[in-house]
Amino acid sequence: MAYRTDDEYFVMRSKSRVLIVIVLASVLCLLLVILFYHKLDIYQRSSDVFPSYSALKNSGPINYSVNIEQLQEERKHLIDRISHLEARLSILEQDVIKNSPKTKNLSYFDRKRILVTGGAGFVGSHLVDSLMREGHEVTVVDNFFTGRKKNLRHWISHPNFELIHHDIVNPLYIEVDQIYHLASPASPPQYMINPVKTIKTNSLGTINVLGLAKRIHARVLIASTSEVYGNPEQHPQKEDYWGNVNPIGPRSCYDEGKRIAEALSYAYARQEGVEVRVARIFNTYGPRMNIDDGRMVSNFISQALQNQSITVYGEGKQTRSLQYIDDLIDGLIKLMKSNYSEPVNIGNPQEYSIHYFATLIKKLVGAPSDIIFTDKVEDDPQRRKPDITRAKTHLNWSPKVSLRDGLLKTIDYFRDEFLKLEKTSNNNDNNQI
Repeated sequence: MAYRTDDEYFVMRSKSRVLIVIVLASVLCLLLVILFYHKLDIYQRSSDVFPSYSALKNSGPINYSVNIEQLQEERKHLIDRISHLEARLSILEQDVIKNSPKTKNLSYFDRKRILVTGGAGFVGSHLVDSLMREGHEVTVVDNFFTGRKKNLRHWISHPNFELIHHDIVNPLYIEVDQIYHLASPASPPQYMINPVKTIKTNSLGTINVLGLAKRIHARVLIASTSEVYGNPEQHPQKEDYWGNVNPIGPRSCYDEGKRIAEALSYAYARQEGVEVRVARIFNTYGPRMNIDDGRMVSNFISQALQNQSITVYGEGKQTRSLQYIDDLIDGLIKLMKSNYSEPVNIGNPQEYSIHYFATLIKKLVGAPSDIIFTDKVEDDPQRRKPDITRAKTHLNWSPKVSLRDGLLKTIDYFRDEFLKLEKTSNNNDNNQI
C-alpha cells in the first residue's frame, strides 16, 4: 500500500479549501445578481415616480432656477394662506369673547377663585352668571346627570371660566378661595330615579368638598334644602326646627342626604375649623328649569303650553312658597360673604295652595287646559313656608321679585324651549324625507 507524504496531504487540503472558497464566492455572486435584478424590477415599476437615467438624459439639462422660483412662489402662497387663517381665527375669537356677557375688572386682591359643584344645573348656572359678572374666576364641576352644558355655553371662551367634567363623589384637587357645593339632583323624579347615587352625592360628595376646603383653607357653602324639615309639624319653619322626616320613605334619599350633608358640615367646622355656610333653599323657579324635571312649576307650565290637562297631586290644598331664581342667587352670595355660620332659610314667605298656582299659571299662559286631580304622592309635605328672620337680620336679605313677574319670565323661557324643540323635530323630519 502507498502512503501519502505530508507534503502531498498539505497540497490536497489546500486545493479543497480553494475549491470551497470558489463555490461560496459563486453562490454569493449568484445571490448578488438575483438581488440586483430584484431591485432593478422595483426601480422600473416605480419609474412613474423616479424616471430612468435615459429619460433624464433625454430630457436635457435641469433648470434649477425655475424650480427655485416655483418653490419660492409656493412658499409665499403658503405664508399668505397661514396669515389669512390666523387673521380669521383672531376675528372669530374676538367675536366669541365679544358675545360673552360683560364682566367687571376686579383687582388681584378683590378677585376670588370660586368653585361651583353642580354649576351646570338650574341654580348653579345662574350662580355662575352672577359670580362671573362680578369679575371672579369661576371653575364649574359637573357630571351632567341633571345639568346641561348649554346653560354655560356663553362663558366657555371667557378667560375667567373653566368647566371640568367630574363626579364629585370622587376626590377633586384644585386651588380655590371659595366653594359653592350645589351638586345634587333636586326634583323628586330626578333624585328618586337613582336614590343610591343621590345619597352618595350628598354624603361622599360633601365629604370630598369639605376635605378639599380643609386642605386649601377655603370657605364652603352647602346648598341644603327645606326638605330637611320633611312634612313639618311647625309652621312656618324656623331654622331651629329639627323636622319630621321619614327616614325610609321614597324621598329619604334626598331628605336624609341633605341632613347628612349638614351634619358633616358642622362636624368639619367643629373638628377641623372649616368655615361653613348652610343655606336651606325653599322651592325655586325660573328660566333654565328642565321642562320635564317633574317639579310643580315646570309641570304646570309645560302642560299649559301644550294645551294638556294640568295635573294636581292630591286635593291641591297643599301649600308652597315659591321664590324666583334671582332672589335665591342674591341670598346665596350674601350668605357666603357674611360672618354668620348657622343654617339660614332662603325662600319666599308668601304661601299659596298648589291649586292656586295651577290656576294662576293657566291664566298667565292663556291655556284652555283643565285642572285635574290625581292620587297624592307619598311623603308629600302638606305645608311649606319659611321663616326668614335670620336672613333679614344677618344677611339683610328678602325676596324682591313678585310671583306674577317671575312666572311670566319663566313662561317665556319655556315657550322658547318648546319652539326650539318643534324646529328641531321639523328639521329631523325634513332630513328623513
